[in-house]
Amino acid sequence: MVISHDVELLAEVVNKVWFLDATRAELDPYNMSWKRYLEARATDEKRRRRERANAEKKASALQQQAAKLGAKATKAVAAKNMARRAEQMLAGLDETRRADRVAKIKFPEPAPCGRTPLTATGLSKTYGSLEIFTGVDLAIDRGSKVVVLGLNGAGKTTLLRLLGRMETPDTGEVVAGHGLRVGYYAQEHETLDHDASVWENIRHLAPDTGAQELRNLLGSFLFTGEQLDQPAGTLSGGEKTRLALAGLVSSAANLLLLDEPTNNLDPASRAQVLDALRSYAGAVVLVTHDPGAVEALEPERVILLPDGTEDHWSPDYLELVQLA
Repeated sequence: MVISHDVELLAEVVNKVWFLDATRAELDPYNMSWKRYLEARATDEKRRRRERANAEKKASALQQQAAKLGAKATKAVAAKNMARRAEQMLAGLDETRRADRVAKIKFPEPAPCGRTPLTATGLSKTYGSLEIFTGVDLAIDRGSKVVVLGLNGAGKTTLLRLLGRMETPDTGEVVAGHGLRVGYYAQEHETLDHDASVWENIRHLAPDTGAQELRNLLGSFLFTGEQLDQPAGTLSGGEKTRLALAGLVSSAANLLLLDEPTNNLDPASRAQVLDALRSYAGAVVLVTHDPGAVEALEPERVILLPDGTEDHWSPDYLELVQLA
């Protein structure tokens, strides 16, 4: 039994789907493959809408007839029976299913900055006796798009943390250029205070933004009402991702350091992130196992770890994205 947002995995593996319909509070079993389930569920939704429309039309006609008969004392009983039938017809209908809400994700307009907002020279990092990488040099130009590749353990996340000043290199330095403003997305959501509420987190991430503007922002990321008071540590993985992304959107970062930004997202929200990557005008350094995210970014360069080799992007690297 698997719960996953990876539709490619589901298409390859499953032969039965259980759809939990929150509107009807029922579990609908589909004994078929993922692709056939999508088609069958779409057909079921159309059937329910058609049945409801027909029943509402018939109930409306009965109610109108009951209203006419009700004006005559001799027809009062018939009028009540018709009205009761109309109520029963409507009561037996499923509630109209609301369209799935999707977070509206758009990365910020970048603040002005110099030609090269970030440079790093001679970076190395060691944990105990384990050398992660050494002698890494790079320069991130304004608006440039860079993807970092390497096998697990090669230091991709570590490099992002060094560039974001979340960690200190053993050797070398990271130098901020004129006007640098960094937005950092951590795949483990370390930028969130898990003991603080959703509202307290966004206030901390955007202290200079007005309260109503922040409420509107959280609403666009599907956080409303009592959920604003919910501790961030109790959120699901996808909800933590949305909250962390809301923090990025509230900034005016001109360099985004993104570590697996599509993890935990449902397919619709993932599509929103990919659209945001396509339209973002600032610089991006991306770590991901998601080929779709790389294609959306359209990187110019690739950094290969642990050697720190820099190369022009080529579609030949796309296969390495999933392996890394």
